[in-house]
Amino acid sequence: MVFAGVQKNSLIDFPGKLSCVVFLSGCNFHCPFCHNKDLARGRACPEAALDEVQLLDFLRSRKGFLDAVVISGGEPTLAGDLPSVCARIKDLGYPVKLDTNGSRPRVVEDLIRRGLVDYIAMDVKTDPGRYSLLANEKSTPTEVLASVRLIMESEQDYEFRTTCMRPFVDEQAVAGIAAVIQGAKRYVLQHFRPEDVLEPAFFEDTDPVITEEELLRLQAVAEPYVEECVIR
Repeated sequence: MVFAGVQKNSLIDFPGKLSCVVFLSGCNFHCPFCHNKDLARGRACPEAALDEVQLLDFLRSRKGFLDAVVISGGEPTLAGDLPSVCARIKDLGYPVKLDTNGSRPRVVEDLIRRGLVDYIAMDVKTDPGRYSLLANEKSTPTEVLASVRLIMESEQDYEFRTTCMRPFVDEQAVAGIAAVIQGAKRYVLQHFRPEDVLEPAFFEDTDPVITEEELLRLQAVAEPYVEECVIR
């Protein structure tokens, strides 16, 4: 496996742990608000890339300093050798967190069943009924809903998260999401960064940024449905 890059230190990507974040290139969604546009398009920077041997050597060198490894993207579950990479990272003693859009529930289920991930952060982009606006091809929310169910029914640590911006996220959308993830341990509402997104032209005729006051209202909508709802 070739990794598109690595963020050597992060205090926010794995709750309670100092982690590094490794990125995989390519995604099966086409979210106009994506801030990892080169990764979404499969355009990794050759200068930042490293192979599996280089990654494992880096992780060995950071033992005693790093607590965990986050695998992000792009969409990591598109990589056929993801399970073997997770296994090798865990063999070094690192907990693994997976960032995923939930579109490949069979992969997620396999990772959970084999004990290859310790924390899952699944993006729920909008109300599942609006997902056709985000996928590269015609799709239904079936896969996303399946991933939600299997994650919640597992003994896995997890969070669901939504990046909040117009026109994809409003009170109605958050209410729909919250109903789908009802009973979830943790739901995170994330600020939207409008700069350097995948499709800036999509937002030319609208102001996508949701204010802090509006985020608080969205939080109030979601809180009755979940154990914890936080703004990040």
